[in-house]
Amino acid sequence: MTYLDNLFSLKGKVAIVTGASRGNGQAIAQGFVEAGATVYNIDVIENNDSGIIFLQCDITSDHELQNSIDHIVDKEGRIDILVNNAGVTRSSYSDQDWDDTYAVNLRAPFVLSRLVLEHMKQADTGSIINITSLNSELAFPGNPSYVAFKGALKQLTKSIALDFGEHNIRANNLGPGYIKTKMTEKSWHNEESNEARKNKTALKRWGHPEDLVGAAIFLASNASNYVTGQDIYVDGGWLIKGL
Repeated sequence: MTYLDNLFSLKGKVAIVTGASRGNGQAIAQGFVEAGATVYNIDVIENNDSGIIFLQCDITSDHELQNSIDHIVDKEGRIDILVNNAGVTRSSYSDQDWDDTYAVNLRAPFVLSRLVLEHMKQADTGSIINITSLNSELAFPGNPSYVAFKGALKQLTKSIALDFGEHNIRANNLGPGYIKTKMTEKSWHNEESNEARKNKTALKRWGHPEDLVGAAIFLASNASNYVTGQDIYVDGGWLIKGL
């Protein structure tokens, strides 16, 4: 194995990716497997990808999260990487949509990070990757809860990076742009919306889940050993585009 191969290798690492049964999470989890990691998918629905270990779990349940972490630690003895990927979007100002979005997009990553951090502290190493969004920087119309909690998740990551850096634990944000997934399929299938979102980017195209894999492996691997508390946007140049 060459120096570069070793730098980006996840061999021997144990990773958790929430919501890895489809879309961005599935692509990231599969990339981690191919990089050598043992990968657990914590989700409510099962995937059929070979090499990814499925644990059924409602991430809004503290009890189920605790059971999942206990199972992984009993089986593997360690947790090296956590990717808080699972998310929902609700387009209204209702109390229920606000509460549901908070539970999945902010509280669950907080609770799961807290559980995993105890084991990372014992090992004196670890990487937490929170999947944020363009909406952690920009407001899109009619989606207040998603914008609010993705912004809060971005700042939670920075708090974790500061508080646990002395334990050699890193925390970073990976922010997708418009990626073709089930969450964005309505815009994808609308010709006008599809074109408008494509033209927002510098690269003049939508993203695909596989576009996130390289950045995720970078943040999970030794290649980013001195990177923490940062925001990496995989958005095709959306955020940098002025006129």
